[in-house]
Amino acid sequence: MSNASVAVSSSADAYFRVEGIKAYYGDSYIVQDVSFSVNEGEIVALLGRNGAGKTSTLRTIARAANPELRSGSIWLQGEAIHDKQDFEAALAGIQLVPEDRRIIPGLSVEENLDIACIAGSSGWSYERIYELFPRLKERRKQEGTTLSGGEQQMLAIGRALARDIRLLLLDEPYEGLAPVVRHDIEKALIEVKNTGITTILVEQNAVAALKLADSALILDTGEIVYNGTAAEVLDNEQLRHDYLAI
Repeated sequence: MSNASVAVSSSADAYFRVEGIKAYYGDSYIVQDVSFSVNEGEIVALLGRNGAGKTSTLRTIARAANPELRSGSIWLQGEAIHDKQDFEAALAGIQLVPEDRRIIPGLSVEENLDIACIAGSSGWSYERIYELFPRLKERRKQEGTTLSGGEQQMLAIGRALARDIRLLLLDEPYEGLAPVVRHDIEKALIEVKNTGITTILVEQNAVAALKLADSALILDTGEIVYNGTAAEVLDNEQLRHDYLAI
């Protein structure tokens, strides 16, 4: 373990915190006693090599059926999340944008946004989403699955914002995107941050994620080996070599 690695603790009054979560796929122990806390409006880069447990950690937080959370607790503004199902976690303000984006076939951009509001959500208005992503307004009547990869990512994020959101979980939002489109996504995420929404970002492009983030968590085989500032990871060549291969 790098000398830069630190013991992880959670503040009881943190905006969002997880404490000792352990999650499994069947008998496979994937998320191993993970604890951390996040401040309101903070962007956190959740990093690690392939198979480190990053996506599994996001899915556990979002209360997906898999992996199965068997112990530990998850709290958002003092509200227990660990005892909720996925739809209840969503209603509590946790929105996961998965790697595959899950744009609904046969529906237009605007109809995909409509789906997010079925439960009477009090999230962002369409006008506000279109201001954040002008391309979506231009293509609002176009079938969502015919958009470019970058536009589909914008739609997936916009759909999350259309709900009553407090915590945004992003899994590989830059995957397959050209640098100019990635820049548009980054600008949008800064605007989202400025509204006070907290974001946890999993991204293989670690340097891009670290430049955007306030803080960083590094996972290795399901355990946190670093919890600190994003700037420190960028400055620490040994840490990046040992756990991120960059």
